[in-house]
Amino acid sequence: GVFGLIALCAAYGEGAIGDWGALHLRQDLAASTSLAAAGYAAFALAEAAGRLSGSTLLERYGQARVLVAGGLIACAGMLAAALSPDIWLALAGFAATGLGLANMFPAAMARAGLLAGSGGVALASTLGYTGFLLGPPAIGFLASEFGLPAGLTTVSFLALAAAIIAGRFMPGEAPATTRK
Repeated sequence: GVFGLIALCAAYGEGAIGDWGALHLRQDLAASTSLAAAGYAAFALAEAAGRLSGSTLLERYGQARVLVAGGLIACAGMLAAALSPDIWLALAGFAATGLGLANMFPAAMARAGLLAGSGGVALASTLGYTGFLLGPPAIGFLASEFGLPAGLTTVSFLALAAAIIAGRFMPGEAPATTRK
């Protein structure tokens, strides 16, 4: 269940940026239509690069360190994307968020499978995809009440929560290169 929470936090961010990132850039920062679309592209490209390098990072530094660092990077990146008045800093924030979230979902699935088998993966993926489905409407509700930047900051809080969960439930995990 705990790794499902990490997956939920990561997928919430993915769904939120996919549905709300361009609107935020266009509406709140007055970006052109093409520049607004670049927000999701920056997120997706950085996430892809992070996933492609994920195996190496996970082997070198261990799951706990990668997930904690990823959560902190995603938290800071999304705060920049949501709250910056500068379009270019917001785009960099979306990229940082993608890089930070890149390995959370896959690592959570792998850890759930190692610890609880197929049932663990089923539970973790159900929680993860629940986050993907609930994130966009939750942000829409918050945006209608408090504005889109405030709604998008929830991605930051959930990325931070994932980092805390990873740090708490994977403490002392040594990287693969130092294990005996």
